[in-house]
Amino acid sequence: MDDNGVPVIELRQVSKTFGRGAAAMQALRGIDLSIQAGEFVAVMGASGSGKSTCMNILGCLDTPTTGSYLFRGVAVENLSRDQRALLRRSYLGFVFQGFNLLNRTTALENIELPLIYRGDAAEARHRESRKALAAVGLAGWEEHTPGELSGGQQQRVAIARAIVTRPAVLLADEPTGNLDTARSQEIMNILTQLNQEQGITIVMVTHEPDMAAYASRTVHFRDGLVVPEHHLQDPGET
Repeated sequence: MDDNGVPVIELRQVSKTFGRGAAAMQALRGIDLSIQAGEFVAVMGASGSGKSTCMNILGCLDTPTTGSYLFRGVAVENLSRDQRALLRRSYLGFVFQGFNLLNRTTALENIELPLIYRGDAAEARHRESRKALAAVGLAGWEEHTPGELSGGQQQRVAIARAIVTRPAVLLADEPTGNLDTARSQEIMNILTQLNQEQGITIVMVTHEPDMAAYASRTVHFRDGLVVPEHHLQDPGET
């Protein structure tokens, strides 16, 4: 928890509607969600349950139709586009199922990208990127391109890129979706270590109950709503 007791993330009666009139589709139906700093939260739910829409809002890639998204007590929907972009660059890290690495670029150069966008000097970029690569167990692999790395190694580089800016929150969308069981466990161990040792708050979407088990809390979405825990018949239900 932050020193002032304010959740790092709070959604208050957030709804999201796409389209208008007869074509309108309500992806979120007035959800409440609170995540404290330092938590590791798994988000589960069937396709169309609203979890991806929620993650887009948390990542400042979309805004609620109604309700409020508070980041450290600040209403994100009241920020300008530039302010939301600054929030993304400074406080949020992103990890995706598909890695999203530049194929002809070395691991170190891929990790440096967020620091280039931030305007950091070259020496600082190199130093911080090497630290991030070491943090995911890939020290010495700086000059390898994605084509020279396994899927698990590529995801490690993607995680290093996400944490190089030292974000407060890491948003992970199916980070093990393209990996086998052994590589998936390696990635989850890295995420757990980042959460426990660096205090990074992690919000992770997953369809896999065994991956969700690494989190300290699981939030289930169904039909645009957060399902209360006492309504869940099976902890592994998605």
